Amino acid sequence: MSFKDVRIVDLTRVISGPFCTALLADLGAEVIKVEPKEQGDPVREQGVMVGGMSSYFANYNRNKRSIALDLYSPEGKQVLADLLAQADVLVENFRPDVLGKMGFAPERLKAINPALIHCNINGFGIDGPYADRPAFDFIVQAMSGFMSCNGRAEDPPMRSGVPIADLVCGLYAALGIAAALHGRDERTESSALSVSMLASLMSMLSFHGTNFLNSGVAASRTGNDHALVAPYGLFATADGEIAIAPSNEAVYQKLVKALGLEKLLTDSAFATNEARTARRLEINALIEARTREASTEHWIEVLNKAGIPSGPVYGLDRAFDDPQVRSQDIVVETTRPGEEPILILGSPIRHGGMEAGPSLPPPRLGEHTEALLREVGYDEDRIGALRTKGVI
Repeated sequence: MSFKDVRIVDLTRVISGPFCTALLADLGAEVIKVEPKEQGDPVREQGVMVGGMSSYFANYNRNKRSIALDLYSPEGKQVLADLLAQADVLVENFRPDVLGKMGFAPERLKAINPALIHCNINGFGIDGPYADRPAFDFIVQAMSGFMSCNGRAEDPPMRSGVPIADLVCGLYAALGIAAALHGRDERTESSALSVSMLASLMSMLSFHGTNFLNSGVAASRTGNDHALVAPYGLFATADGEIAIAPSNEAVYQKLVKALGLEKLLTDSAFATNEARTARRLEINALIEARTREASTEHWIEVLNKAGIPSGPVYGLDRAFDDPQVRSQDIVVETTRPGEEPILILGSPIRHGGMEAGPSLPPPRLGEHTEALLREVGYDEDRIGALRTKGVI
């Protein structure tokens, strides 16, 4: 499971595209990040800075090399063409007409590299009435119906605290590229795919989406409760809260037995899940009255031993300090020579003893420009001319 012989030209910026290419880089792909010469990826200026490097940028741009170009100039466009000629994949997240206006319409890409896989990541799709609209994670969360599923019924719709539309779209794009790479030996021509943030997030609506499509009824927001199951959610303990997820009848029965509430098994008011969801407040109150009698740690031990999914409610400090989290190498350190190390989030993929992760630190803007130009055949005189003209 390695893309070590795959070269990707990455024209993306911000989150969805850089996350996509970071995932592929973690699995061995060589990623060349092409950035505007003056300012680079906007995320370079956001988040906590460590030694002048954005940790936010570092998280999505590990394992990449950076070349900084003036892509408005003919010479800069030629450099891009030369990079594409030796690439396997192009990833970009421009609006649908931008790449063509730059001189890289599908016909030109095919002429440059007949076998090139081209992935476009976009907000709303490459066609349809909103294709040309600018997109942002928050807007997609709002328009997808995703926010209508989050929060409590009495409160306004709630967005996810993490940029979920960006991240899901990046995951889908990486999967699509992996599939195209897998099938490239079966074709002789270039391959184009597109992934939109809107479609990506709507595909994650789960039972909210399918229930609505097949009944016409949108479920009410239920906060930390589950729209289809009761009891389920957060329950107060003697010293905090515990998350409990008895997702089916068998686990519900285990729960009430573990809590010493066997009498509920013979109470007709709570005999079925349908009855319990109709009387959610009552069943939750009975469960919580019991969980309040002991500590969170006590109930986690008791419930997990009984086979009932449960866990504490952590802030980030305790989540990253949890022994299970530490054992999985989720936090990794990336270090540039002579600079302060940056802590980033590692890959969760483990395969045959191999661990995906950073082998190259995040690049400074244009750090590898000259080296990459030499790799595609530029000599020192030609590189110097590009620098004199302000192309690099």
